[in-house]
Amino acid sequence: MFELSPHRRRHRDMMFGLIGWDPFKDMWGNEFMPRMFNEIRTDIKENDTEYIVEAELPGVKKEDLVVELRDNTLTIAAKTMREDTQETENYLRRERSVGQVSRSYYVENVDQDAVKADYKDGVLKIILPKFKDNKDSGFRIPIE
Repeated sequence: MFELSPHRRRHRDMMFGLIGWDPFKDMWGNEFMPRMFNEIRTDIKENDTEYIVEAELPGVKKEDLVVELRDNTLTIAAKTMREDTQETENYLRRERSVGQVSRSYYVENVDQDAVKADYKDGVLKIILPKFKDNKDSGFRIPIE
């Protein structure tokens, strides 16, 4: 069989290397793992009283999730596992993998004692209430 793929890849690398941007590489991350599977897709809303974070984590079990709030940084981490299968099985394509993914977000003025999280149907929802009196905003220092 002809080896067309390396030639095409080399040509594409040359062409997009001149402009410094490769839309195929940016869309797919690398040739084996699409970038969309490497990241946690997240929506963050803010109002006067709270932040609401919704993160898509399809296929992740609740016990494989870790959510931390430390130094005004919210971190969501997840492990993905696949069932052990015999290596003798003949796969035509195998895209599900084992790995870890995490994302961190800066949030300020959060009442850590009132934070709530819920995980349902592959969506993690975190509610981060803000302090009512805005304790973290600073204060005026009197001059003597």
